[in-house]
Amino acid sequence: MKPGFFIAIEGIDGTGKSTQTRRLAEHFRNLGREVILSREPTDGPFGKTVRDSAGTGRLSSEEELEYFIKDREQHVRELISPSLEAGKIVILDRYYFSTMAYQGARGLDPVEIRKRNESFAPVPDLLLILDLEVDVALERIGKRGDIANEFEKRDNLMRCREIFLSLSDEPFVRIIPTDGTVDDVSGRIRDAVSGLV
Repeated sequence: MKPGFFIAIEGIDGTGKSTQTRRLAEHFRNLGREVILSREPTDGPFGKTVRDSAGTGRLSSEEELEYFIKDREQHVRELISPSLEAGKIVILDRYYFSTMAYQGARGLDPVEIRKRNESFAPVPDLLLILDLEVDVALERIGKRGDIANEFEKRDNLMRCREIFLSLSDEPFVRIIPTDGTVDDVSGRIRDAVSGLV
């Protein structure tokens, strides 16, 4: 059995994460690999609470962190770890690095958030951070017909981007510029995974 391989795709809102996770999953399936594609927050009860709060009024930073942790614990236990043990490729649209960024932007310590998550959550084999200037990201959010919610305000996204980019020296991290077309970005991502999986 081939060992599993774990890829997390991160970045601020507007960078095209959902599109690129789907495209990357399709790329590996075309190569004959079995792929599990998922996202965080999940659609489970804890994840749903966080998702709902984005539009109805955010929880306190501490409450929000607890819901993210509980959601991730369930996700790791029920989907991520069993899939990796079965030799599948797991691709996530957001993971604990988003918790570091978004809760870090609210004043919590990203380093402590990371330590707490890595006490139970596997570190990905590859972390792809999709990067984009904040003003361009907000423009994209507006073009898709969305109104920036509490997670997506400009100052918040500036701080989130800084936290994501602070991970760039990690050996398992690749920064992927998301200027250009969707196909351009997909090509950069395929280049980044080439030979690794």
